[in-house]
Amino acid sequence: MEIRPSRRISDLPGYPFAQIDQMVSDLQAAGHHPIDFGVGDPTEPTPEIIRRAVQKGVDTRAQSGYPSYVGSPEYRQAIADFMDRRFSVKLNVATEICATIGSKEAVFQFPNCLIDPGDIVLCPSPGYPPYNRGTLFAGGVPYYYPVTQENDFLPDLEAIPEDVLQRARIIWVNYPNSPTGKVAPDEFWPRLLKFAQKYNLVVASDEAYSEVYFSAEPPRSALEFGRDGVIVFQSLSKRSYMTGHRVGWACGDERVISLFKKLKTNVDSGTATFIQDGAIVALKDEEHVAKMRQLYQRKREILVDALLEIGCELADCTGTLYLWPKAPKGTTGLEFAQKLLDPSIAVVCTPGVALGEKLADGSNPGEYHVRFALVPDLEQVIQASKRMKAAFGVI
Repeated sequence: MEIRPSRRISDLPGYPFAQIDQMVSDLQAAGHHPIDFGVGDPTEPTPEIIRRAVQKGVDTRAQSGYPSYVGSPEYRQAIADFMDRRFSVKLNVATEICATIGSKEAVFQFPNCLIDPGDIVLCPSPGYPPYNRGTLFAGGVPYYYPVTQENDFLPDLEAIPEDVLQRARIIWVNYPNSPTGKVAPDEFWPRLLKFAQKYNLVVASDEAYSEVYFSAEPPRSALEFGRDGVIVFQSLSKRSYMTGHRVGWACGDERVISLFKKLKTNVDSGTATFIQDGAIVALKDEEHVAKMRQLYQRKREILVDALLEIGCELADCTGTLYLWPKAPKGTTGLEFAQKLLDPSIAVVCTPGVALGEKLADGSNPGEYHVRFALVPDLEQVIQASKRMKAAFGVI
């Protein structure tokens, strides 16, 4: 029997983070001890207060059956309270919030709400792969706008061709930005929303890193500047070390959320209600979030110092758990990442080309960069810094 894959699967590139996992496995199988900065999966334990709430919820919800597609009323209320407290954004619990199974599935599926085959979705390059993968699966066409130091890691909206804008339905933005760490300035948001109104674009704002920042003032949400045609995607994965729990939410314009709910009820199910119970506790507690930022700040300082010493360049960006250095002069990001995989160093990072997509001119904005996710523990970060400096002869 011949198994013929669909054209969409055949044409789909490998998922970069799955490939990184394989690199780590290969090093381990060869008897080495790699330090893995590749995938943004925190290694710190989920805070105890959250774990206890989940454990209690398993018994409390023993007969609760299938979870709600859109989230329990209590969870949606906790989201509304958080958005009001954190961003002064007041949301209607019934119509403007929908729970999600983390944010990846929501980001991937969302284009199905709005685009028909041939419609364009504006995606950042470099950026989170599900922006474009979800577009492709929905039959759409990704158009990549560059996110580079030359444009201050912000989209150059005026540089997008008029014929592209006439076919575009969605613009994805992500601030604080993965992989660059850029926090968007306040003046960016009104300009973006005005632009989106002009071209009838839905603004899909991925704000999964809004609570991971190292500046005096916290990052803003798109919803602070407008709600018309705006949907925000959020997650507890990074804020509360809950990557394995798969819980997040979408919120914003009631009309867009309504479409998303209709899609969601047809393609998946809800997050387990006992996990939502843990998420409620997580959203009410800020102490563990403050400790998380302090730990990331310490790791960041150590790794930044090491990268600068070995000849990398780093822009002054103050958000997310990622660093986006340029490889040492004369080296591409891929060559640098491969050098670090040498068993004598065994440090794993993500080549920038894996996160970037080719632009219309054939260039890839990630070519000379790598991404480090600050997820190893503090001692491993110190050890990785020593290994890199020794390999480059600076200690």
